[in-house]
Amino acid sequence: MPGGKQTMFIRNRCSVCFDFPYLSYMNNRKVVLYISMSLDGFIATENDDLSWLSVVEQEGLNYGYQAMLDRSDTYIVGKKTYDVVLSLTSGKFPQADLFDCYVITRQELNPEKGITFYNGNLSELITTLKSKPGKDIYCDGGGQIVKLLMEHDLIDEYIISVIPVVLGNGKRLFHGGTPGFDLKLVKSESFETGLVQMHYARKRD
Repeated sequence: MPGGKQTMFIRNRCSVCFDFPYLSYMNNRKVVLYISMSLDGFIATENDDLSWLSVVEQEGLNYGYQAMLDRSDTYIVGKKTYDVVLSLTSGKFPQADLFDCYVITRQELNPEKGITFYNGNLSELITTLKSKPGKDIYCDGGGQIVKLLMEHDLIDEYIISVIPVVLGNGKRLFHGGTPGFDLKLVKSESFETGLVQMHYARKRD
């Protein structure tokens, strides 16, 4: 993948993905949380260090990032995560070359090429996106955005890669304080690097 190993991990947050069925069709778009976390539930250290993700690097593997590209055409991320990516990529946001990107923020910012800075109602945004033909909607965090989506039960699938690292402290993926609900296991897989990936879908009546 262009940009080297560091860029690869920034792009996919080390979310290793096995081959899963393509579940999206026109007008049946899903919001998919596709992300990695440490064993103790953190997605970054307190100072946004992501170097610990490199413990699962393996030559010749792109960790299924292409599979996520194939099923998605829209990307949602929080402003804090967006800023972290910019700091690691010399001010470039590589996802904007691959997706229609929405950066969730409280600020009023002008759009950039491939990027909309959205400060409206998140539920309304998801409803609008799902009403249009397209592929799935890839959510890459951070934790506050995940909480907002979970508060309104807007995430359809959870693809979580657990990295064999204990950080002890940092920025959590799941903040709590959201309604409970049931999930069904789609697939789980472990890798020789020690990473375990779990793919769950929201149970809906």
